[in-house]
Amino acid sequence: MSNAIRNRHRALLKAETHILPHGRVGQLSICLVSPSRYQTGMSSLGFQTVYALLAGATDIRCERAFLPEREEMEEYRRSGTPLLSLESSTPLADFDVIAFSTSFEPDYLNIPIILNLARIPLYSNMRSQSDPLIIAGGAAFFINPEPVADFIDAICIGEGEDVIPAMVATLLSPVDNGRDGLLHALSAISGVYIPAFYQPRYQSGQLAGYVAEADAPLPVVRASVCLEQHDPSSSQILTENTEFGDMFLVEVSRGCPRGCRFCSSGFIYGAFRQQPFDNIVSLIDQGLAHRNKVGLVGAAVSDYVEIGRLCRYIVEKGAKVSVSSLRIDRIDADMLDALIASGHKTISLAPEGGSQRMRDVIRKNLTEAQILDACDMLISRDILNLKLYFIIGLPGETDTDLDEMVRLIETIRERVIERGRANKRLGEINVSVNPFIPKPFTPFQWCGMEPLPSLERKVKLLETRLRRLSNVKLKVESLRESYLQALLSRGDRRLSPLLAAMADGANLKKAAKNCDIDTDVYVQRTISADEAMPWSVIGTAETAKLRKEYERALAGEKN
Repeated sequence: MSNAIRNRHRALLKAETHILPHGRVGQLSICLVSPSRYQTGMSSLGFQTVYALLAGATDIRCERAFLPEREEMEEYRRSGTPLLSLESSTPLADFDVIAFSTSFEPDYLNIPIILNLARIPLYSNMRSQSDPLIIAGGAAFFINPEPVADFIDAICIGEGEDVIPAMVATLLSPVDNGRDGLLHALSAISGVYIPAFYQPRYQSGQLAGYVAEADAPLPVVRASVCLEQHDPSSSQILTENTEFGDMFLVEVSRGCPRGCRFCSSGFIYGAFRQQPFDNIVSLIDQGLAHRNKVGLVGAAVSDYVEIGRLCRYIVEKGAKVSVSSLRIDRIDADMLDALIASGHKTISLAPEGGSQRMRDVIRKNLTEAQILDACDMLISRDILNLKLYFIIGLPGETDTDLDEMVRLIETIRERVIERGRANKRLGEINVSVNPFIPKPFTPFQWCGMEPLPSLERKVKLLETRLRRLSNVKLKVESLRESYLQALLSRGDRRLSPLLAAMADGANLKKAAKNCDIDTDVYVQRTISADEAMPWSVIGTAETAKLRKEYERALAGEKN
C-alpha cells in the first residue's frame, strides 16, 4: 500500500469539518463514490446529501472515494495499489456496496476507470457473489442511465430522500437466492431500476424498446419527494479543498417553474417545490457557526418566494450570501442589495437566446426590454462587471439570430461604458457561449445537435464580431466536449464497450472506430415521433406534452 496515497488522504481528512457527528461502525459497509475528483465531488450538494442519508443510517459504515488526481492516479498505477477509500484506506473491493453519486453525464467516463482501479469486474454480469454490489444515483442517472447501465447492478431513479432509506433497509434484510434475490427485492422499491432485468430490443440498428422480466416494472417511475417532510439539503462536510470552500450551502428549492424547452431542470424534477423559510434559516444558523458565507442552491433560486427576505436575513446576521442562479425577470431588490453587501463585483445573467425569435423558440419568456432593464438595475448599483450566458446551435437558428446576439451585447456594453465614465471605473462584459445539447425529457429531446463544422463557423463569426469590442471577452465551451456530452445524453447500452475502451486510454475517435460505432448517429440524428428512446425505460406521463411543445417550438409558438 502506498504511503503517498495514505498521506494525501490524511491531509484531506484533517482539513474537513463535519457539521453532524458521524460514525464508522455498522454491519453493512458502503463506499460512496464520486466519479470526479475530490474538489468537484465534495462541492456537490447532491453528493453531500446522499452521504448524510447513508452515514446517518443505523448499522451502516459509510466511507467515501473519489477519482484520483493525476499524480495520485500515477501513484496508484506505479505502486499497484487498488483504489482505496478516503476514511480508512480500505480497498473498494472489500466493501459490501459501492454507491456512485453522479450529477453530470461526462462523469460516466470515469465509472469504468474507477471500477478498473478498484479491481472490480466492469460488467455486472461478470461479477460474483463476493464482489461488491454496485449501485448508482444522481441527476445524470435519472436523465439517461443507459450508456453505463451494463456496469451497474441497481440504479436510484429520481430523488433519493425516500428511496435511499428503503434501499438500505432492503440491503440489511435477509433474502433468499443470493444476489439475484437481493436485486429482485430492490426492484420492488419504487424508483429503483435493475438494468439486468430489462433487455433492449433493436430493429434495423435502431432501439425498438425493452423487454422486462415478469416482476420488473416497465417503465420505472422516477421518485419524487415532498420537501417539507425532509430537512433542506445542506453542507455536511466543510473543507477549503472545494470550489465553494468558504461557503455553507443550503438548497432552497427543487425543480424549475419555467419549463424552458432546452433545459431538463424544468421537467425531470416534477413540480417546482420550495423549502419553508423557517427550515432554511434554522440550518443557516447552524452553518454560520462554521462559515461566514451562505450559498443558496437551486435550479431557480430567484424564484424562491421569499428570496429577498432570506438574503436580508443572512446579511443582517453579519454574513455574506451567494446564489447559484439569477433569473433576469426576478431580480429582487433586497436580494441584489444583499449580494452587493456581500462583495459581489460580477453578476451573471442568462438571456440564452441571442435574438427575440430564439428566446421565443426556447420559451425563455424574456423580452429584450426585460434584459436591458435588468442590466440597468445592476449598472445603477455600480455592478459594471456582467457575465452573459448564450446558447448557439438552437433548433432553427440562423446567422441573423447571431447578428441580434451581437447587437444585444453591444447595447449592454454601451450602458456599462456610460456608467463607467461617470464613475471613472471600467467595467467588463464576459460572454459565455455554449452549444445546444439535446437533453432527454425536454421538448427538444428529439432534436439532433448541430454538426461541429457548422458550430465552429458560428464561433468564428462571433469571435470576429466581438473581437473589436473593448471590455468584452468571449469564452466558448469546448465543442468536442459538448459533442461527447450529447453522445452520453442520447446514448444507449451499445456505448458500454466504447466507454470501456476510453477507460483504457483510447480517445473518442479511436474508441468509436474500434467498436464500430457511428457517434454522429447518436448525436446529430433527429429522432422520429414514434421511435423508442434509450431513456424510455424511465417512466414519464409527459411524452405527449413534450412532443406538443416541440412541435409548437418548430412552429414558432412562444407559449
